[in-house]
Order: sequence, then C-alpha cells, then structure tokens
Amino acid sequence: MLRILLLTLGLLIGAPALAQDWPTKPVRIVVPFPPGGSADPIARILATKLQAALGQPFVVENKAGASGSIGTGMVAKSPADGYSWVIVFDTHAVNPFLIPQMPYDSQKDLQPVMLVGLAPLAVATHPDKPFRTFADVVSAAKAKPGKITFGSVQNGSTGHLQMLLWQQAAGVNLVHAPYRGAGPMVTDALGGHIDLAIGSAAVITPQVRAGKLRGLVVTSAKRTAGMPEVPTLTEQGYPNLDAYAWWGLYGPAGTPKAILDRFHSEAVKVFQSPDVKQQLEGQLGMQIVAGTPEEMRVFVDGEMAKWGKIIRENGIKLE
Repeated sequence: MLRILLLTLGLLIGAPALAQDWPTKPVRIVVPFPPGGSADPIARILATKLQAALGQPFVVENKAGASGSIGTGMVAKSPADGYSWVIVFDTHAVNPFLIPQMPYDSQKDLQPVMLVGLAPLAVATHPDKPFRTFADVVSAAKAKPGKITFGSVQNGSTGHLQMLLWQQAAGVNLVHAPYRGAGPMVTDALGGHIDLAIGSAAVITPQVRAGKLRGLVVTSAKRTAGMPEVPTLTEQGYPNLDAYAWWGLYGPAGTPKAILDRFHSEAVKVFQSPDVKQQLEGQLGMQIVAGTPEEMRVFVDGEMAKWGKIIRENGIKLE
C-alpha cells in the first residue's frame, strides 16, 4: 500500500514538473496548407509570440496536400510529447467524408487544444468584372446558366458547400473551380481568371481593403468590421444561410495533460493579447474564441454532422 501511495504521489508531483520544464527543445507548428492562405499567418503569429514567451524556437512547417490531411496526419502520428502541433482550417471537419482512406481518425488520433477563432465567408470578384452586387451575379447566372465561375479552397470545402446551398436557394447554376488552398484561389481571383472567389473573411478582407477585389456578400448574421460596406446574405434576400470558416489547434492524442494545459494557457495569452486581437479581428475580420479543448471537440463534432450530411446528399467527392 505504501508503495502505491508513493507512486501516486510521484505522479502528482511529476505532472506539474513536466509542464514547468516544457519546452526544452524546438517545437513545430504544422500548417497543412501552402503559404498564402489564412492558417499560415495565424501559425506564424502564434510561433513568434510563444518563442518570445517560452524561450525555445517555435518553427512553422508547411506540409500541404490532400486537403490538409497530409500535414494533419503527420502530427497525428507524431510522438505525443508536446513538440508537434497543427493548426487546421474548416476543411478538417469535411475531410473524413471526402477522403476514402484517411490516414488517421480525426476524432480519435488528435487531441483538441482550442478553437482559435471564426470568420464569416466572403464572396468577392475582380473590380473589372461586371458584378457590383450579389443580385448582379444572380441575373448573370440566370442569363448564362453554367457560365459564371466561382473558386473555393477545395471540393467539399465550407465555401463550396455554402455556394451549393445558395445556388439551390437562388435557382442558379454556377461552375465550381476547386483549388488546393486559399493562396492559389486568391491569385487567380486577382488575375481575373475566375468570376467569383469564396473564402474566409480573413483571406478576402485584405484584398478588398486594398482595392484588389470587390466584396459582394458575407455569410455572417451581421456585417464584419473589416468590410462594413459589404452586405450579408440575409440582406440580399437569403436568410438562414449563415456559415463560418474556423481555425483550430490540435496535438497528437495522448499528449500529457500538463503539457496540453500549459500550451493552451500560453496560446490563450497570445490570441487574447491586444495587438494580436487587433490584427486578427480588426484587419482580418476574425472573431477570436480561444476556448477550451472540450468546447472545440463539441464544435467540430457539430460541424462534421452538419456538412457531412450535405456532402453525402450531394455525392460530393474530393477531386
């Protein structure tokens, strides 16, 4: 009995010590997308702040491919020691329904850290395009069925599914151009190669503010601070179609709770700091959440149930 008590006491003492010592070597934050999207700058802001606070290098690695599942899978299979984390985008919730043989189980192989934040989706067009309002898009789509193009970050992405729901509500048919991330999509939108682009407000807002794209609509209940001149879908006559992009942090399942709690606590400080909030909320239109691991688990389960149903009903597959 004494031996058991001493062992238990040792474990209780060891857990805080483990958190206090972490990190003792470089930590990597994987971005499972190419540079140029929205997850990349969020990860780099976090890495810079944590490195300054904790005194160890925090290195951002871009491991793109298969809708974010390659980089995410790499972290899922990494040692659960607190030295590998991944920042996912909303495609994380739809990948299990789009990829036939996922290299990991989204709900069992990863440990939620936090829902970093939300942002409405935004639809934009090149200023040289003839669309000044969303009503112009509807008129053009009805006049030329199957001719108006829109880009999203991938087949089955939240943006793609949202546009699918909107097309059904408006009775129009647009041509979907799926991309391998927000960076390539925005590049083509800036070049006028697609008629419309739908992406998170975090990636669309800077282009609209710079006058390089024209915002047409946002998918939130209220207009966003970053693009106050851009109306909502409800204002355009399409209620009950609110949708949000989101970003979350995960580690490998089995990460010691003491390290998870320390990382979570430090990340909350970063995302709640005034300068970061101003950058992400004021400039990119994000709503910082920085919630608990359990809140993130519940949120992602809800997103999977919502969008998974639409994917199955429409027979959507990852191209």
